[in-house]
Amino acid sequence: MTEESRTISRGAEDLACPPPPPEQERPNPGFYPTHALDRAFKANLARMTAGITPAGVVSVYFEWLAHLALSPGKQVELSEKALRKSLRLGHYVSRVASDPGASPCIQPMAQDKRFADEAWQQWPYNVIYQSFLLTQQWWHNATTDVEGLSPPRERVVNFMTRQLLDHWSPSNLPWLNPEVISATLQSGGMNLVDGWQNLLEDWERNISGKPPIGAERFSIGENLAVTPGKVVYRNRLIELIQYSPTTSQVHAEPVLIVPAWIMKYYVLDLAPGKSLVEYLVDQGHTVFMISWRNPDSEDRDLSLEDYRRLGPMAALDVVTAITGQPRVHGLGYCLGGTLLSIAAAGMARDGDERLASLTTLATQVDFTEAGELMLFVGESQVSYLENMMWDQGYLDGYQMAGAFQILRSNDLIWSRMVHDYLLGKRQPMNALMAWNADITRMPYRMHSDYLRSLFLNNDLASGRYQVDHRPIAIQDIRLPVLAVGTTKDHVAPWESVYKIHLLTDAEEVTFLLTNGGHNAGIVSEPQHPHRRFQMRTQRQGEPYLDPETWQQIASEHEGSWWPAFQDWLVSHSSAKTSPPPMGSERFPPLEDAPGSYVRQS
Repeated sequence: MTEESRTISRGAEDLACPPPPPEQERPNPGFYPTHALDRAFKANLARMTAGITPAGVVSVYFEWLAHLALSPGKQVELSEKALRKSLRLGHYVSRVASDPGASPCIQPMAQDKRFADEAWQQWPYNVIYQSFLLTQQWWHNATTDVEGLSPPRERVVNFMTRQLLDHWSPSNLPWLNPEVISATLQSGGMNLVDGWQNLLEDWERNISGKPPIGAERFSIGENLAVTPGKVVYRNRLIELIQYSPTTSQVHAEPVLIVPAWIMKYYVLDLAPGKSLVEYLVDQGHTVFMISWRNPDSEDRDLSLEDYRRLGPMAALDVVTAITGQPRVHGLGYCLGGTLLSIAAAGMARDGDERLASLTTLATQVDFTEAGELMLFVGESQVSYLENMMWDQGYLDGYQMAGAFQILRSNDLIWSRMVHDYLLGKRQPMNALMAWNADITRMPYRMHSDYLRSLFLNNDLASGRYQVDHRPIAIQDIRLPVLAVGTTKDHVAPWESVYKIHLLTDAEEVTFLLTNGGHNAGIVSEPQHPHRRFQMRTQRQGEPYLDPETWQQIASEHEGSWWPAFQDWLVSHSSAKTSPPPMGSERFPPLEDAPGSYVRQS
């Protein structure tokens, strides 16, 4: 074991097992075995409930029901709404009986594509789906605006009720879905046979840990993550990749990219023509990328502070040593952007001026409005997850993927079930889908730190988060900031990303809003069709604009946001120079990109 790893191990043990305060009473003799029994029971239960705590679900429904029982006015209102909706449906049935083309009495929400097929407009399916939408709307009324129910609890009960209703949507029932019925009649039932085969294949691959059908056509280093480069540094947690230059001159300041470790880095080096790394290198930038190690049970005690120290801080030391440049452009994506923001705030506090600019992609530093992901973050839920992680030493990627799928269940669960298992079709695998299936794990202690310090307590935005045992503040970051949000982000809603305006005293904050989701909106190569974005810079001293006002006045542009980012990066760079060497005497190349860590399963 190296001296560095011994130091890390000792530090992790010290932080994991702090000495008890002198006044703490000694636990009863039976405390440890009974506590271990509770943890083991909850850990095994969590595996059967996809990490969702039953106690939390039951408690929130009981609270909603109790407040509803104490609100007779709300009950009267709901009774009136039920009667009016019944009358609306009755009138609609009367109209379509004489005019099959009569307009619906309720329209699905814009993002709801379940009933878009023309077959749903035919009798009796038009009445079936209209009845379902009216019922769904009534339950929305029943779970919102209940006096005494706190907004966070209201959002949870509303979300869970919507999930239950979506489960029983007529589009998911083969005998009520006209598309499935038509396919069954036309194929003589072969769609159901093919769907059953698809289900068995997916089940077999899932329990054996194999990637989904079609993923075998995509291979790291062959048609994924193929931008040429070298691994120039490796520690217990990261490999640092330096990409080979493609231009005779480069901008002096290199770019250090810090991806999230909840995903593998190559979403930003996806495939030729779809790689942000490739694009930046071709525009004359020296690019370095952190590739995170996929942790296992032996890494259970790695903390969020270890990730900061062994991640961006260690990488900065290597980048400046290899390039000889005193300043570096920092770019962080998702959780990597949060970690880079923490590092930048700590550097600002300590007078470390090595960052030339800070770019964050779909990144939150204030978690008070973190969207529907907050539904999974509460004391009950975090404690439940901690038990599961304590038992195995990490949070498995499949367990995380389940939570993200629930956030978009119509798109990621039910529509796939209808398409793959009831219609018997297969959606062709693409590079982004193959990357999304290449899951990672999260160490027990780090993920607990993340959920409690950032999500649950919002310590970073509140000035309580500590780096080297001292608090840091995002407002200390005064270098130029570019924050990118995406319009359909369920993980980091753009309004939450926009809060960087309220937290930093940067000389300028440029906010860029692009269409698309958390991943697809970021992977937005210049030739990508149907892309558009808005962009506006707010300078120090200018009055604050709320998100809605910003969206009304920010300039709109057609196409990918990558060229606009490149222009912004150039405007904060100095003159061009010759490319730096690949590695150095102190940090010689260890192997070709993409390295070893990204290949870990």
